[in-house]
Amino acid sequence: MSRKYFGTDGIRGEVGVSPITPDFVLRLGHAVGRVLSGTHERPVVLIGKDTRISGYMLESALEAGLNSAGVDVMLTGPLPTPAVAYLTRALRLSLGVVISASHNPYMDNGIKFFSARGEKLSDAWELEVEAAIDLPPQWADSSRIGKARRLSDAPGRYVEFCKSTFSNELSLKGLKIVVDAAHGAAYHVAPDVFHELGADVIRIGCEPDGININDGVGATSPQALVAAVAQHGADYGIALDGDADRLQLVDRSGRLYNGDELLYVMVADRLAQGEPVRGAVGTLMTNMAVELALGRRGVDFVRAKVGDRYVLEELVRHGWQLGGEGSGHLLALDKHTTGDGIVSALQVLQAQQRNGRSIAELLEGVELFPQTLINVRLKNGSDWKTNTVLAEEQAAIGRELGQTGRVLIRASGTEPVLRVMVEAQDASVARACADRLAAAAVAA
Repeated sequence: MSRKYFGTDGIRGEVGVSPITPDFVLRLGHAVGRVLSGTHERPVVLIGKDTRISGYMLESALEAGLNSAGVDVMLTGPLPTPAVAYLTRALRLSLGVVISASHNPYMDNGIKFFSARGEKLSDAWELEVEAAIDLPPQWADSSRIGKARRLSDAPGRYVEFCKSTFSNELSLKGLKIVVDAAHGAAYHVAPDVFHELGADVIRIGCEPDGININDGVGATSPQALVAAVAQHGADYGIALDGDADRLQLVDRSGRLYNGDELLYVMVADRLAQGEPVRGAVGTLMTNMAVELALGRRGVDFVRAKVGDRYVLEELVRHGWQLGGEGSGHLLALDKHTTGDGIVSALQVLQAQQRNGRSIAELLEGVELFPQTLINVRLKNGSDWKTNTVLAEEQAAIGRELGQTGRVLIRASGTEPVLRVMVEAQDASVARACADRLAAAAVAA
């Protein structure tokens, strides 16, 4: 059964346009409360949010909907998505809810849920909630209406949790670090984590006003971080996105490291400590150079569909701990149940401090393959999967590249466009192969 409201990461859209409206969110809260009441005697739900101005409105609607179904609510105010996942588990609550649209502009917002274990919920649970949304409401009687209260020490609890994922034998003393919180949910916690571990911290993107989230700062606009690192002569810069589950990192030379490279650093550090790492998970877009480098270390590598949800599914399926995307969504399941930009940054800096080598030095021998991506607009009604010319060209290029490159062809989910990506050790080869495939895609 297909889902009507839920996407790959909760419910998301433009504020004021269905389903991101107060009336729908009220119904959603009531539906979630009804589902919870079927399995919990007196459910308690934690609600966190990012810094978007619409968060106040949606928080109130969600709180009212949950209360109307007899569910108690705890409110954290602005707090990173992974913090809500952690606190839901630590406080033994029934459910965690985050009001955020992550890296999107302030005009958008969304709602996503975490289980009592701090994990993303199943499709089956989401379908049950969707079914309940369409049912007539069943208001709790006056004696059972839910109550709400503030969890005033939520930021401090989360800061201590993040610090606990960093080795007690190490510190960040001697490092100057720029922390860019994207004017988002981590603005008041991320700088404190790195400062309390000993770093000299320069803050940017830490002055939210309700509409400046992700605006020219943060993980989706790392140029601001690169400039600040150069301006302050910092050793490293760390940029998060609006809900702080994504990471970008830059060094003092201005080199920006993507999630593929940071995943390799995390795996290599665990291997250096004698910890077994049987495998790691990337996505269809993970650079082939990282896959080959991990293979040389004896680490199996599996590709999931694009999206941290799918990376997590593969990790659970294989019983592995480490995975991520080039965009900076990184998972270390031995540290947290979900992707966490702050915790991921600490894992990388821990490797750097423990080895006494820069991140660039830790990546010696891992040279990312150049990639060429071409968007090919398809003719109306054409099916690229039945294009024999394209299939033959793809097979030929695959044979030519062998272990020196890779081809990925996938359709856009939103427009009649075919995305053709080729990566190879030689940039000119990648370009030439991509051009051949693009020509074949429109030949039929």
